[in-house]
Amino acid sequence: MVLLSLSVGIIVIGVWFSGSNAYKFMKGYLLFKTGDTNTVMSSEAPNGLKDKKPRKAELYPDRPKLGEMMGNLSIPTIDANLPIYHGTDEDELEKGVGHFAGSVLPGERDNSVLSGHRDTVFRKLGDVGRGDLLQVTTEAGTFTYKVRKVRIVDADDRTVIVPKPRPTLTVSTCYPFDYIGDAPERYILVADLIESKK
Repeated sequence: MVLLSLSVGIIVIGVWFSGSNAYKFMKGYLLFKTGDTNTVMSSEAPNGLKDKKPRKAELYPDRPKLGEMMGNLSIPTIDANLPIYHGTDEDELEKGVGHFAGSVLPGERDNSVLSGHRDTVFRKLGDVGRGDLLQVTTEAGTFTYKVRKVRIVDADDRTVIVPKPRPTLTVSTCYPFDYIGDAPERYILVADLIESKK
């Protein structure tokens, strides 16, 4: 009987602890995803409604459509100024740099992913390395990123598009640069946002 009571007590405490921490986890996750510190949930607002504090303005009130030109990528190290199109299908990549539509837009918190062909727009991308600057200009402003890391990964490596805790720009192209045919790897630049001008 004592063992049964002890077991029930441990289960009740475990359920209570899990529930209270699950709330904190979800609140933190929503904050991370939205970046909105002005909206709170249930226990901090009456009747479980969202607090009516003013929301911060979105960086992009109008999202680009697939295939639409959305900005320019400037890479001073290689003296390049390249158009960016929303989407990474062949139609977009034939015209310039493609923005992976499943990622955030440049300047937003999280991982914005750009891709391009190694034999067209990113012919000289191998000359860009750690410490170099990448500048993206869109309707929302000009965003300057500094390359923190250079990676070479397998072509099917999905870690390139994972979420990031801060505004990040990931630039990807096929590798090796002189490979003939479908290249087996990708050359990746991971850059952190260091300046925003609106």
